[in-house]
Amino acid sequence: MSGKRKQAKHKIDRRLNCNLWGRPKSPHNTRQTGPGMHGARRPKPTDYGTQLMAKQKLKGYYGNIGERQFRRYYFEAVRLRGDSGQNLVGLLERRLDAVVYRAKFVPTVFAARQFVNHKHILVNGKAVNIPSYLVKDGDVITVRESSRQLPMVMTAVQSPERDVPGYLDVDHGAMKATFLRVPKLEEVPYAVQMEPHLVVEFYSR
Repeated sequence: MSGKRKQAKHKIDRRLNCNLWGRPKSPHNTRQTGPGMHGARRPKPTDYGTQLMAKQKLKGYYGNIGERQFRRYYFEAVRLRGDSGQNLVGLLERRLDAVVYRAKFVPTVFAARQFVNHKHILVNGKAVNIPSYLVKDGDVITVRESSRQLPMVMTAVQSPERDVPGYLDVDHGAMKATFLRVPKLEEVPYAVQMEPHLVVEFYSR
């Protein structure tokens, strides 16, 4: 991972005052103060502030998705039947870069976005280079044969830090993952508590 991306992740962790991805090297593990000189004291958040923080955490977790795109996910989540917060998480977990990250083909969600952009991934045998592409139940996501020996891929596959969630069926020998189904919130292995209902409240204000 480039130093620039590492810094960006550390910055997000410190701004949101949590170890967003559960990484051993997060500055939050050793430093509990906020960003700024001496760590600015944080006033008790308002309802708006709590909702805004929930939105920033969810956006940040998936690689700092742009506001316009994230808002589109909200509108789609509300349009779908069922619980809007659950729908929002379901849409985010269907993103191709999120699936590539969950399958442990790469070490971070930021790396997953680049990996997809650089055409290392096939969906049902066809190259897809759009990180926001939404996979469907039964879709098979494969790492290109020529990309399987990349050091980043080898490191991610062998890392004991993360487990593959149950809504993916992953064969690291064949470097392929099948997206079995859209997960419920409680199935998603977030390192910190996510509150998508607060994100829905934020946008519906």
